[in-house]
Amino acid sequence: MFQDAIWGPHKAHAELVGICDKNPGRLAFTRGRAQQAGAAPPPAYAHGDFERMIRETRPHTVIVTTVDSTHDDYIVRAMEAGCDVVTEKPMTTTPAKAQRILDAKRRTGRNVRVTFNYRYTPPRTQVKELLMNNEIGDILSIDFNWLLNTNHGADYFRRWHSRKASSGGLMVHKATHHFDLVNWWLGALPETVWAYGKREFYTPVMARRLGLQSHHERCLTCPEKHECSFYLDLAADPSLKALYLDNEKHDGYFRDQCVWRPEIDIEDTMNVIVKYDTGATLSYSLNACNAWEGYTIAFNGTKGRLEHGIVEKVYVAGADEEQGAIAEGGITTRIFPLRGPAREITPWTGTGGHGGGDVVMLDDIFLPNAPKDKYLRASDEQAGAWSMLVGAAANRCFETGQPVRVAELVKGLRRPPAAPMPDRRQSVPMPPRTLRRT
Repeated sequence: MFQDAIWGPHKAHAELVGICDKNPGRLAFTRGRAQQAGAAPPPAYAHGDFERMIRETRPHTVIVTTVDSTHDDYIVRAMEAGCDVVTEKPMTTTPAKAQRILDAKRRTGRNVRVTFNYRYTPPRTQVKELLMNNEIGDILSIDFNWLLNTNHGADYFRRWHSRKASSGGLMVHKATHHFDLVNWWLGALPETVWAYGKREFYTPVMARRLGLQSHHERCLTCPEKHECSFYLDLAADPSLKALYLDNEKHDGYFRDQCVWRPEIDIEDTMNVIVKYDTGATLSYSLNACNAWEGYTIAFNGTKGRLEHGIVEKVYVAGADEEQGAIAEGGITTRIFPLRGPAREITPWTGTGGHGGGDVVMLDDIFLPNAPKDKYLRASDEQAGAWSMLVGAAANRCFETGQPVRVAELVKGLRRPPAAPMPDRRQSVPMPPRTLRRT
């Protein structure tokens, strides 16, 4: 995504001056893509030469797209080398790593941006607009259900994401998007988290229930590949083949590991309750073994209820298909006043990855004079910390069964920038009730 933006619509504003990776095959692949795009192939550096890359290429900004658990290392080293940082979500995976980043930010004064592209997706920005306009008054509670289907959802159990030490589990890697959306939509801070999670679907037991003999190492060499509906053929997709299958000889990483492996230690079914500093409460669920992909959310307010949902198209991360694309007719947004009829909201739409959010976000990152954003969608290290800490708190709840106070996980948290929301102290006018004789 970043490469194509730099070599395409933002080539007048940005230059990719160096790339760094542990896999020499992927470095060569990226240099080849640069040539195809008509750009000079960027110098390539092994992951052990990160500081040398910065010294020699003198970048203004380092973009971090590594395994989640290594984000903090590159973010901190980049800031200490005098660079600003753009990092993929989640910002990091544990409270201790978040503390490293917050401390380095305070020590170096450099800037950190976390790329929450869901904020920029037009229909999700529209929800922010409706809440900012006080359509349903003060928010009392939120019901939020996110579903991952057995194409995309299963993919987390094939990759490095399937080990909590690498990804923080789906509560951090995936749900950080969702917790950030709620934090941003409400303009509020999460205070206390209660949660329960389990792995019940992606297990050897489920493989046998589905008629398979057992789990195996990977799809490529699986003796039951023709019987397993979760089989992934890396060779059938040009991008997956070029990025992973052709380059696994360099580092031994298999992109198509068996989803039924017993060593998987992340949950596939999770429920979370979050109390916010405004008094609002969030009831959230994440399920990674569903029949469709997308979410439903409802905001219950003092003046009514806002219901919103999106159905996403099927995709596999890294394949030759648009990620997070919205299905045709898959957006619904409704306002239900306390009195009077409900009304349908015509959704804002966009084109491109993540329902049009990627294009808007990349403009915000790369344009030298990006227009002022009344929604304050750009996310810093504070917003990155607040969102991933909710997931980290949920992980702790899974282990202890006890509630966790978010602010006690790290020191130095502040309220991130937030677009103005209606004043909760204002009185709430109640629409007149119409009585009818019978």
